[in-house]
Amino acid sequence: MDKIRKFFKVTSNTQLLIVNIVFAITGSLALYFANIVTAALHINYDEVNIYAYWTVRILLIIPIYQLLLIVVGTALGQFTYFWNIEKRLLRRFGLKF
Repeated sequence: MDKIRKFFKVTSNTQLLIVNIVFAITGSLALYFANIVTAALHINYDEVNIYAYWTVRILLIIPIYQLLLIVVGTALGQFTYFWNIEKRLLRRFGLKF
């Protein structure tokens, strides 16, 4: 268990459980909201080129996931943990935080 806690950079088993719950909820919600957005934009799997559909869908899921990660993490009391993850990701894109 220590290796897993070290990998996730958490201090307790409880925090590890909460972090994993946040990841699970966020992934599911990101897919759900991506479905809503693609439906609102009238982008259907059957009517649009398959490559265009998946490109748009992936480009939607990434920012939705990042936003939801902060929202769900904050709701479960882990804002600092997930904000640090977001800062690392944003630095990789060349943004300074």
